[in-house]
Amino acid sequence: MTDIAPALDELRRAIESVDPAAKSAFIDRIVAARGHHLMGYGCGREAIQLRGFIMRLHHLGLNVSMQGDMTALPLGPEDLLLVTAGPGDLSTVRALMEQARNAGADRLLITAVGDAPLADHATQTLVLPTTTMANDQTLQPVLPMGSLFEGALFLLFELMVLELRECLGETAETMRARHTNME
Repeated sequence: MTDIAPALDELRRAIESVDPAAKSAFIDRIVAARGHHLMGYGCGREAIQLRGFIMRLHHLGLNVSMQGDMTALPLGPEDLLLVTAGPGDLSTVRALMEQARNAGADRLLITAVGDAPLADHATQTLVLPTTTMANDQTLQPVLPMGSLFEGALFLLFELMVLELRECLGETAETMRARHTNME
């Protein structure tokens, strides 16, 4: 069996490297979106992590969707588009951020790149400094092919859910009450 410690160390370092003030600003903006719409978008495996976070935001009582879902509402003023772009610049993310800006919505970006080109299109940016598929061959993390960013996203999102739960006055019970009963 592979030693788990190096992978866990990578994940811990990534989470500990997130700027607490930037994370708090992100959480504040999500809290301020209560009563408005928050839409998520990510590419590849990042989208899977983001979809889990969007589901938890629903459990917290927020009005959410993933871009591309047939039930996704249009975005407008005071709404949010939350996107992930580990490498810092993805053409689909750029196009959707521009569309959201034109609709008057705020754009929240989570990226692994401190000077991400997409940050110029974002209302707020949160940097999760890790490797992605774009640079893992040169930096050679323990976790392959962008998995470090994706795993760190999962942990970051779960920690944010705990903070959001407190900020929104929710409990484990109120969250559970919004969970589907169709499983």
